[in-house]
Amino acid sequence: MTKLSVNINKIATLRNSRGGNVPDLLQVATDIQEFGAEGITIHPRPDERHIRYQDAFDLKKIVHTEYNIEGNPIPKFIDLVLQIKPTQVTLVPDGEDVLTSNAGWDTVTHKDYLTEIIAEFKRNGIRTSLFVDPITSMIEAAAKTGTDRVELYTEAYAKGYALGNKEAIIPYVQAAKVAHQVGLGLNAGHDLSLENLRYFKENIPTLLEVSIGHALISEALYLGLQNVVSMYLYRLK
Repeated sequence: MTKLSVNINKIATLRNSRGGNVPDLLQVATDIQEFGAEGITIHPRPDERHIRYQDAFDLKKIVHTEYNIEGNPIPKFIDLVLQIKPTQVTLVPDGEDVLTSNAGWDTVTHKDYLTEIIAEFKRNGIRTSLFVDPITSMIEAAAKTGTDRVELYTEAYAKGYALGNKEAIIPYVQAAKVAHQVGLGLNAGHDLSLENLRYFKENIPTLLEVSIGHALISEALYLGLQNVVSMYLYRLK
């Protein structure tokens, strides 16, 4: 069964736009869990343009499902994760100036760097995942870092599917097979939506978890948050 982890960055963006506490990030996270989602994801960035570092500590008190913190492992981020000890940390190679994550790790070039960081997180009982493109060599190299899982960067699939190209799933199917062969758990995220999720899940039965934020929150504007969470869970199960 594939778990749904809801990324609540966009809720924080909306809150920050007025400087107050509407919408209430903690209440939304609480409600999302009550609606059936099995996890909450956040991706704090150094400029705190959406999720603030304090939010990460506050959420720790109310997230009773899986708590997944994503980010580039700069020293400040590493310290944050080690203090909070979430269920999972997902390492993403995004620079401070990027709008959103736009590439996976080069796990060959950065193997030693990632190995050291992952070891520290695992010593503290935190499950680790690496954000990667669906490239078999990157997944094979990821296994050598000691990571528990990889998260497939699904933007290329989503773009292809939207254009009617269902063959865009092929690299992901192969990547999933390799991940299984080398003993890695498999997550996925980025641009997955109500439209394209079912086909992705049907073709990748080993999928453990999806992290979905932008599309889910956007769809909720029309369909309602509780309804949308239920619709995602239906597509996964």
